[in-house]
Amino acid sequence: MVTLSKIYTKTGDGGRTRLGDGEEVAKTHLRVEAYGTVDELNAVLGLAMTTPLPAVHQEILRLVQNDLFDLGADLCHPSKEDSQERQALRLIASQVERLESAIDRENESLEPLRSFVLPGGTVAASWLHLARTVCRRAERRVWQMAANEQVNEQVAKYLNRLSDLLFVLARRQNQATGDLLWEPGKGQSADTQ
Repeated sequence: MVTLSKIYTKTGDGGRTRLGDGEEVAKTHLRVEAYGTVDELNAVLGLAMTTPLPAVHQEILRLVQNDLFDLGADLCHPSKEDSQERQALRLIASQVERLESAIDRENESLEPLRSFVLPGGTVAASWLHLARTVCRRAERRVWQMAANEQVNEQVAKYLNRLSDLLFVLARRQNQATGDLLWEPGKGQSADTQ
């Protein structure tokens, strides 16, 4: 259990912060950028959940929000070959598999796509599309970090599947009115007056 009795510590005032293992790094460190972007994603999901979503989608997203805290904890604690590693919270394959099951289940009732989907439609779909783009950015930050540091492979897999799930859920929110589809070159001949 986490206990936070004091909210500010002043330790970050000099542009430094501590990782889960106690190591001090710059707030601009790729690891901090990665888990900070995951935190941003979680906040966008919170906004998406203030819109009218079916209870089953609310349930999926609430579990995802919890998973994102696990994922942030995983990123915050560098992998090491010692006793601390055994104590670190790590994302596991079953969390990724749960996303895959949700994608398959939610995608069943959707029409196959014939073009790329434009973000928008309902308010819920719009928030889910924004969450999807933040998720993709988080995934890119994780891959940047993985170029120099060891990263749990389930983290990148989870973010990759989550962006797919968010895309499918956005499409489900627009299912009654239909997807907004990209029409290549449409703006080239549009009247601009």
